[in-house]
Amino acid sequence: MPDNASSHNPSPRYPAELKERAVRMVFETIEQTGERTGAVARVARSLGIGVESLRKWVHQAEIDRGNRAGLTTEERRRIVELERENRELRRANEILKSAAIFFGAELDRRSTK
Repeated sequence: MPDNASSHNPSPRYPAELKERAVRMVFETIEQTGERTGAVARVARSLGIGVESLRKWVHQAEIDRGNRAGLTTEERRRIVELERENRELRRANEILKSAAIFFGAELDRRSTK
């Protein structure tokens, strides 16, 4: 499972290796016991991590594997990238509009002299 830490959190609480190991352990526990109930809580307790964090990682891993519907980690990353690019393009467009208005007004002033 790739590191899908929030882009606005520069220092993730848990390292990617721990996330990958924890998710793998949950899947192995489910495979060994044949039941999902309690697997996440047991693994979370044994590794000293938050149950809800691990539940979310497992959920995302299932999506990434194609076992559950939803946006994959790669799709989420791409959306964030496109939203950032869109913001930058909107900002550049506003700058260009302002420049066009300024220079248009300047040309009008010169042509009336």
